[in-house]
Amino acid sequence: MAILIVDDDPVQCRLLENMLQKSGYEAIVLDNGDAALTLLGGADGARIDCVILDLVMPNLDGLGVLARLRQASINVPVIVQTAHGGIDNVVSAMRAGAIDFVVKPVGVERLQVSLRNALTTSALEGELSRIKHSRSGTLGFNDIITKSPAMAAVVRMAEKAAASTIPVLVAGESGVGKELIARAIHGSGERRAKPFIAVNCGAMPENLVESILFGHEKGSFTGATERHVGKFVEASGGTLFLDEVGELPAAAQVKLLRAIQEGEVEPVGARKTIKVDVRIVSATNRDLIADVKAGRFREDLFYRLHVFPITVPPLRERPADIPALSRHFLARFAAEEGKRIRLITAEALHMLAAFHWPGNIRQLENTLFRAVVLAEGDTIGLPEFPQVSAQVQVSDLGATPNHAGEPLVPDFDQPVALPAPFEDHPAAATAMAAPASADALPLLDAAGEVRPLEELEAELIRYAITHYRGQMSEVARRLQIGRSTLYRKLDALGLNSERNETDSEAVAAERQPLKIA
Repeated sequence: MAILIVDDDPVQCRLLENMLQKSGYEAIVLDNGDAALTLLGGADGARIDCVILDLVMPNLDGLGVLARLRQASINVPVIVQTAHGGIDNVVSAMRAGAIDFVVKPVGVERLQVSLRNALTTSALEGELSRIKHSRSGTLGFNDIITKSPAMAAVVRMAEKAAASTIPVLVAGESGVGKELIARAIHGSGERRAKPFIAVNCGAMPENLVESILFGHEKGSFTGATERHVGKFVEASGGTLFLDEVGELPAAAQVKLLRAIQEGEVEPVGARKTIKVDVRIVSATNRDLIADVKAGRFREDLFYRLHVFPITVPPLRERPADIPALSRHFLARFAAEEGKRIRLITAEALHMLAAFHWPGNIRQLENTLFRAVVLAEGDTIGLPEFPQVSAQVQVSDLGATPNHAGEPLVPDFDQPVALPAPFEDHPAAATAMAAPASADALPLLDAAGEVRPLEELEAELIRYAITHYRGQMSEVARRLQIGRSTLYRKLDALGLNSERNETDSEAVAAERQPLKIA
């Protein structure tokens, strides 16, 4: 997850950046409010999960940034910080929209708690906002959870479609989010104040398709005890979403074509037609071109629907979305189930990324729901995914999933949801156990056990003396100890010969940085 630091103090920025990186976050640093607003308002703003904002800055200060964010409807959570922790500053920052407040210099534990709370609250607020927008028909493209370049292209296409009344055909496998795209098109267009009516064409009984779509008069057939207006009339002025349109029977396809061409429908048993004004957005998981060639779908209807095609890629081709979607679903299900879920481990994320996901996002959602129910602690790991782990090779978990769609993002090497301290980070254990290279300090002995601290200290001091060519003052400064302390350690570790050693060997040594393996 990416955290944006906005502070004009370079020392404070370095401290925060170091804390965030050790806690498993990606840190982005800016030194003024104007640059922060430009980033958050641009295409890269979607990748920012939280902002740590200094209140006192030249030109545009923190309160000004908060006000501009509110005006631009940018809902990223903001944690403000300042050296002056007066109650007036706290009240002003919270009223301006900040989610938390910390006083400089903030400790790493306090910062981690603040970030966890901010990210959890943001995820829950985002879910509530999506539910509200979906029910009111105003779901927009900002409500679509994605960090995938492939999905970004889909969203750009859908935004262009939303600016028009052009018929749209959304194609993609089952569970990829075709209806979400359709609702966002409606919620971002001129018809957003009008109804959005969704019809699953594959779920309608064949003998009732015409009645459901176009309506019927009372007594027009057995069981028609009262008049029904039909989905076209219900959606008049708004959008009619025909989900799984490829499942329509041939007779209904003829009537649907006429309704789209003429802008009118004829209810079953009616003596006259009814004018309707609907925008058609359809969706299918079938290959309609193949169905047209096979005679299962009318060619003229296909070209009426296939005016502006949008293809949504399956989840296996956009693994960059898995961390964000996981955090979204975990926050929602943890709240619903009354559980305090702190994180999903990086190892579990690698497993989720290596899975094929034939059911796409719908399957991921159900898998995470089950994981929350199974969880006995505050961490979601491999044991919470028994069905997935049974189908994924253990050897694949540490490798980069081989998907053709796009590369992985850094989130796969970090725990997601509410990140754990660095010591709990699965990537930390992997890094510490990695084999040492020629210029590295091995932490394990030949038997695979951790080497004694005294032995490591002696080797580090010896390396530092060689690296800095016997300049003891520089060695002490780089090791951040006093020179007298350095001499005492040399005596205690039996390294007095290093102190008086000539520089000839040190000069010849390669000056390479030490890496901790």
